[in-house]
Amino acid sequence: MSEEEKDGRPVISDDPIYQLLREGKIEEFNRRKAAGEAIQLSGVDLRGLDLRGLDAHGIDFSNTYFRQADLRGIDFTGSNLEGASLHGAKISGCYFPPELRAEEIQMSVELGTRLRYRT
Repeated sequence: MSEEEKDGRPVISDDPIYQLLREGKIEEFNRRKAAGEAIQLSGVDLRGLDLRGLDAHGIDFSNTYFRQADLRGIDFTGSNLEGASLHGAKISGCYFPPELRAEEIQMSVELGTRLRYRT
């Protein structure tokens, strides 16, 4: 376990598929995901990124930081967002897992609290 994982700080991974997101290469990420490439995004730092157009289905985003990220239009219904933080993120047009209450989303966007819900 890395030092970041031990103390709860978001991880900036050297994983090539994660780096595609950091470089804004959403279409390439989606293409590689569709081809079956393994995706590991739990606990990572996605702060400030423009992720519009991301295919989030089936991705584990638990404990991921989305602070100030542009998430507009992403469908998270098939994703795990347990423990993720949305502080200041743009979420217009997003679909969230039905188990996730609107109050949880609002508190996370406004205050940075981590999302809590039962899957």
